[in-house]
Amino acid sequence: MQSCPPENRIGVVMAGGAGERFWPLSRTHRPKQLLKLSGSGMTLLEEAVERLVPLIPRERIYVATGIHLHKAITETQLVPPGNVLAEPCKRNTAGCLIYVAAHCLARYGHQAQGLTLAVTTADHRVGDPDRFLQTIGEALRTVETDPVLATIGITPTRPDTGFGYIEVQRDARTAGSGGRTPVVWPVKRFCEKPDESTARIFLQSGRFLWNSGMFFWKLSTFMQELEQARPQMAAITHELARLMAAGETTGVQRSFARLEDLSIDYALMEQARRVVVVHGDFAWDDVGSWDALTRFYPTDARGNVVVGDAVTLDTRDCVVYNEPGAEHMAVGVLGVEGLVVVVSSDGVLVLPRERSQDVRQIVGLLKDRGASQI
Repeated sequence: MQSCPPENRIGVVMAGGAGERFWPLSRTHRPKQLLKLSGSGMTLLEEAVERLVPLIPRERIYVATGIHLHKAITETQLVPPGNVLAEPCKRNTAGCLIYVAAHCLARYGHQAQGLTLAVTTADHRVGDPDRFLQTIGEALRTVETDPVLATIGITPTRPDTGFGYIEVQRDARTAGSGGRTPVVWPVKRFCEKPDESTARIFLQSGRFLWNSGMFFWKLSTFMQELEQARPQMAAITHELARLMAAGETTGVQRSFARLEDLSIDYALMEQARRVVVVHGDFAWDDVGSWDALTRFYPTDARGNVVVGDAVTLDTRDCVVYNEPGAEHMAVGVLGVEGLVVVVSSDGVLVLPRERSQDVRQIVGLLKDRGASQI
């Protein structure tokens, strides 16, 4: 089977998350993907789109998001307005990618089965862009020459409990890429986010990679595997495509709402017959919570990350983020260790760094009291 020509390739950036763990900067209509959090000077969404442009023309890159973010993302002009795909309601990553598949079927008609999709996310920080592009290119070639679903796995550098893991059929540690062409392994199993002791076992075994949440497939392969694993979801995909082609907006909303709220890993990748993982040996991180900033922002002599010209004294291993900047807000942190302190124009957050994953609990309580700052 010959590889697809580049004009058959579609880029998809999933950008529908709420990013609640980055409150008080992240808000309902300005979630983390629209914030400048990685230190690059660009928003996370801008970075994600620009990473794909060398391989896929901008006019063939789509941003999949929620209806509440359609206007804000369209206004960024990162992709053509018609390439911002707004799901009618939240149905997790499986719903997101089914909506994308239905759109492709409706938009490209009989040519859709020849499309290859490269699915990335809007909350990653990627180093070594050349190696990233080589890895993406290998993933695309793999799915274009063999009817498989592919993902990218990252060699773990710590026993992180915030990532899912992928077990490969052989020792990923001793068979690392090393060469010019990234290594491709069959997937043995996907693992949910582990506890710390399990994560340490995964790290020591050498057979586990971090699940990057990036996916690659020919649309025809995706639909075949979906029909085998989730026939009802596949039927709704075809129904959505017909409704989209006919311009039946209300029908699309009703049909989409019938989907189960499932992740694509659980709905499809864990059930599919042929899944491979491409080894990503480039610098990678998930910008998932405030403590992640310590891994890619510069630190001072005491291990603090300070953004926005805040003042620290006798303070160690803290993240201090002053969004308004010193000209508009004076922020001082004294005599503490291992905290996150975030100040926005209308919100303040203080918590231990090790509880950065729990910020959404605060957001939930603020929602319950009807706070406007969410």
